Amino acid sequence: MAVRKLTELFELLKGKAIKTIIVVCANDEHSILSVSQAVEQNLVKGVLIGDLSVIESICLFSGIDSSRFSIIHEPNDELASQLAVSMIHKGEGDILMKGLITTDKFMRAILNKEKGLSYQGKVVSHVTVVDNVNYHKLLIVSDVAVIPLPDLNQKIQIIQYMIQVANQLKIELPKIAIIAPSEQVIPSILSTTEAASLAKMGDRGQIKGCIIDGPLALDVALDEDTAILKGLKSHVAGDADCLLFPNLESGNVFYKVNTKLALSDSAAILVGTRVPVVLASRGDSIRVKLFSIALGALMAK
Repeated sequence: MAVRKLTELFELLKGKAIKTIIVVCANDEHSILSVSQAVEQNLVKGVLIGDLSVIESICLFSGIDSSRFSIIHEPNDELASQLAVSMIHKGEGDILMKGLITTDKFMRAILNKEKGLSYQGKVVSHVTVVDNVNYHKLLIVSDVAVIPLPDLNQKIQIIQYMIQVANQLKIELPKIAIIAPSEQVIPSILSTTEAASLAKMGDRGQIKGCIIDGPLALDVALDEDTAILKGLKSHVAGDADCLLFPNLESGNVFYKVNTKLALSDSAAILVGTRVPVVLASRGDSIRVKLFSIALGALMAK
């Protein structure tokens, strides 16, 4: 049975081996509280890297027993990132999480060609799971945070990442909508021509484990009545599990409209790295960070 709500992640993780999450620069209340809740629910064991005095004062202020974590004192942002990555390589952690550190410093350690967590020839991307009460199931969305303008080869890899996440959510054959401004293939609009290429690759079995259709406008991908009105026959329209956006701007706007206006729950991780990475924004709530930790635990090997 496919997971229909993000709250079901906690049930899915029951009985599984508890993973270890390493938080880089865990000097903020939101990161510590979200990891603390994850530890309480036996989702993870927590390792906090940062300024020891700051971490302990936050724990004291928030009523959290700091002894439930392993705390490593390293107040320097870049050294904390390097240490966390090194610990992952040594098998001392299964999930990495960004705390109170700028994304560029954090990503620099992950993408380092010699010591980082990326694979040669593989794209590092970002997958978000959105739980919107106005849609009949979870939506897996990419890329809303990392790749500004994915080319065709990068889109193929992003699709494969979304399939992996969908499979872990018990969706055996995810329906993937390649989003564009129109259902028509318009030579002057690259997103429509690449969407058609991806759909044809799906038809011919070059991309396996899913059903792909595109180009599809967002309304058609999410609303069956709109597809019927437009006379579009599609196995994906109105029932998409995954949305592949043509660029970061459109994906990011979709994500923020969902979370800020529709108040949707969400969970997000970096993929294409040696371990799942929780790349939470400073604007994300404790609840979003907790769901992201749970998704990371689900995806961790």
